[in-house]
Amino acid sequence: MEQCCIHKCQKCHIGDLVPLSDFGSQGASIKYKAWVCTNPECGYNIKIRNGDIYINEPIMNGANNSRPRQGGTF
Repeated sequence: MEQCCIHKCQKCHIGDLVPLSDFGSQGASIKYKAWVCTNPECGYNIKIRNGDIYINEPIMNGANNSRPRQGGTF
């Protein structure tokens, strides 16, 4: 099993930043596509999309999505 470091969130200093993985449009696994704070009050996140880095984008609840998605979800 691969191990990864868990870091304290530098925004709230309460939660941990945990890595999330996803699948690309062609189905390939993308490890550590995002890092998200575990503190729900904080919501800090870093995401990689098409080679660009996005910081603190709104986090949406995938349970509210009525249409099926291709690949993984955050």
